[in-house]
Amino acid sequence: MAHFQPTPLQGAFQVTLPAFSDNRGSFVKIFNEPDFSRQGLDFTLKESYYSFSKKDVIRGMHFQLPPHQHTKIVCCPRGAILDVALDLRRSSSTYGQFYATELSATNHQALLIPEGFAHGFKSLTDDAMTLYLVSSAYDPDADTGILYNSFGMDWTTPQPIVSDRDLLFPAWSDWNSPF
Repeated sequence: MAHFQPTPLQGAFQVTLPAFSDNRGSFVKIFNEPDFSRQGLDFTLKESYYSFSKKDVIRGMHFQLPPHQHTKIVCCPRGAILDVALDLRRSSSTYGQFYATELSATNHQALLIPEGFAHGFKSLTDDAMTLYLVSSAYDPDADTGILYNSFGMDWTTPQPIVSDRDLLFPAWSDWNSPF
């Protein structure tokens, strides 16, 4: 059974995934609807995808605008990442605050990121795999983000590898939240 630990951000959870190992290898259960329901979390999977990243790659801070916003469950089945969620919901008591945690193949942790959050991560290892379960389908017209280094997060990477697209996102101070 998954274990849900509330984060300091309203509505976001760190999830310890059930993991089993034996002489054949290991098995990790990423999603079990009854576990989420017991926590009062309604999650319907609409899309799933993964990325591979080199060490010191920063991806983010991504989200989709309403009405295409989504909840994400993020885990790292290979390597390790520093996963970051930023609360964009004006009515939230944690608006503008962020939470960062390590997700890795060895710690079997996931982050449940509700609608109205930006998400990003830094790869801590070469060839880190980040797996996403998402509650809405990708809509290119709703896809956007916040500049990764504009909201107070110390990424502790002097020369990160960041896409040109991510570098063009508006800074936190220049952004007006629709959430």
